Amino acid sequence: MANYFSSNFTLGILGGGQLGKMMLYETRKFDITTHVLDPSAEAPSRISCDYFEQGNLMDYDTVYNFGKKVDILTFEIEGVNIEALAKLESEGKKVYPSSGTLKNIQDKGVQKNFYKQHKIPTAPFLVFKDKFDLTEAIVRKEVTLPFVWKSCTGGYDGTGVSVIRNEGDMIPLTEGSCIAEKLIPFKNELAVIVVRNPSGEAKTYPVVEMEFHPEANQVEYVICPARIDENVAIKAREIAVKVSEAFKHVGLLAVEMFQTEDDEIIVNEVAPRPHNSGHYSIEASYTNQFEQQIRAILDLPLGNTDSKVGGIMVNLVGAEGHTGEVMYKNIEKIMAMDGVTPHIYGKKQTRPFRKMGHVTIVNEDIDKAREIAQEVKNSIKVISK
Repeated sequence: MANYFSSNFTLGILGGGQLGKMMLYETRKFDITTHVLDPSAEAPSRISCDYFEQGNLMDYDTVYNFGKKVDILTFEIEGVNIEALAKLESEGKKVYPSSGTLKNIQDKGVQKNFYKQHKIPTAPFLVFKDKFDLTEAIVRKEVTLPFVWKSCTGGYDGTGVSVIRNEGDMIPLTEGSCIAEKLIPFKNELAVIVVRNPSGEAKTYPVVEMEFHPEANQVEYVICPARIDENVAIKAREIAVKVSEAFKHVGLLAVEMFQTEDDEIIVNEVAPRPHNSGHYSIEASYTNQFEQQIRAILDLPLGNTDSKVGGIMVNLVGAEGHTGEVMYKNIEKIMAMDGVTPHIYGKKQTRPFRKMGHVTIVNEDIDKAREIAQEVKNSIKVISK
């Protein structure tokens, strides 16, 4: 095994947002040297890495030259230059997850077709070049309302997904390739994080359930364990492993799913990196998702994925009507509550619905944790000065 600890080994991370910052807590714990590349001079990861470089993640030369300086390369965001990763791999550089895995995930149209080819259950869909082609398909009755519209690239934090109930809903949609997906009635939105190292060792975290904000299309609460039947949980974990094997991924893979009215599990989409649905693990699990990502990509033994305690995560997002320098109103009030831990990402400017942090609530009793989570949600406000 390579000597990763207190040595001149260097781990490179593409992207310096909050996921990178939380991964860097773990590299600090193990004394692993890190380089980070991010387009923003204000990136949250800047304070935590050994070397920070500002640059465009989609630019071939920037990514390629950054990758040459490190021993192993990973990413915390899908929007990176795949050709540069493939070139680095062809020269013997280790990139995890691989450019091949990312290629099948980065474009949601490609991702959905991948599920179809690998017989992974997913909602029926059609891919279109742009919204004008989609509009024509509606006129020809090839697509029936209502349906779910998804942008093939670039959607995050609640953007890039809309439920289209009438033709007027098409007007604000962005240009570019997109998917029209059948609107499936479902009981629950679930997620399973799968972790795999290059040696092929794989583990899943317990199934989590996601409660969504009705307007912002963002997760409001992540609840672990999910309040579902044990048979459904087993099926969800099995499907997540099948998805992971199909993608041949290394590192973390968050598999988002729907539990249908008749308890079938269908895959919605995946993210090949630490994920919002795993933040609860920092306080609630034996091995949190960020440490697990480090273990996986360095081909170290994987940690225990079980929970020590029930956990709920509440996203802290910018309040509506507030843009500018951030203030966390009533943060001391929630810190006085048992089992409550806030995580502030380090973004100095707030705007409506921007992810600014999260709060974990742990309790032996998940229903009690859910009550406290509601109190947290009602108390803390992310506002501008």
